[in-house]
Amino acid sequence: MTDLLVIGSGPAGVSAAVYALRAGLSVTMLAKDGGALGKTEMIENYYGFEEPVSGAALLENGEKQAVRLGAALVRDEVVGLGFNGNLVANGLRGTYEARAAILATGASRVTPPVPGLREFEGAGVSYCAVCDAFFYRGKDVAVLGNGQYALHEAAELLPVAGSVTLLTDGMPVPGGLPEGLKADGRKLQAVEGDKAVAAARFADGDSLPIAGVFIAVGVAGSDALARKLGALTEGNRIVVDADMATNVPGLFAAGDCTGGLKQIVKAVHEGAVAGMSAAKYVRSLK
Repeated sequence: MTDLLVIGSGPAGVSAAVYALRAGLSVTMLAKDGGALGKTEMIENYYGFEEPVSGAALLENGEKQAVRLGAALVRDEVVGLGFNGNLVANGLRGTYEARAAILATGASRVTPPVPGLREFEGAGVSYCAVCDAFFYRGKDVAVLGNGQYALHEAAELLPVAGSVTLLTDGMPVPGGLPEGLKADGRKLQAVEGDKAVAAARFADGDSLPIAGVFIAVGVAGSDALARKLGALTEGNRIVVDADMATNVPGLFAAGDCTGGLKQIVKAVHEGAVAGMSAAKYVRSLK
């Protein structure tokens, strides 16, 4: 077990790790890839660079800095977050436990443009299987997505729901489906119902009767992970106080996932605050 888990290795995550390490904490950074920053071709509005720098280069330098100071950098995709007395991150390759955690994987940028999803949020459309599976026990539900995160959410629902169908919305159906999971690769036209979700309608005119749709497109963003622990969110923004603390003890957030200006300078600042706040929290437990 480590003192602090930092989920994400971008500007917010690295800054959080650096300040927590300098405060004497042991830190493990979990990161799947470079996210949006790794795909940015040129940055010229960040302090200290005479010439433009690529996002990939900035990301690599930041990770190396954190590792040099003592952080353990683990390449894994985090698909779940739980609590067993400590905070536990569930990855595709392992499980990681710590006294505190900082969410810094950025904001969710993938919103399926399917009519009905926004309208039925809270009335059949959910973003957290572990949170809401209980409400769909014995009912037919669907998971929208085609990646490892979608398969993880489907696996959470299978023991509880009457049936679970993976809807890939025209994307390829992944291999290695869990036993009992159905899959439909047709393009979605809309999610329909009266006061709550009743069906998914496909572009070919067919409909699939369902009581709920769980959104799991792409990878699990910070807001999706926060919801799994009951942290307050507003849209895709995690609600934090001035110390970057959520309403869940030991859980902090920094960067794009907290809303506001989506710039590196803001992410670095919030990461530093979150790292120092996490250090103060962990010391209070000892």
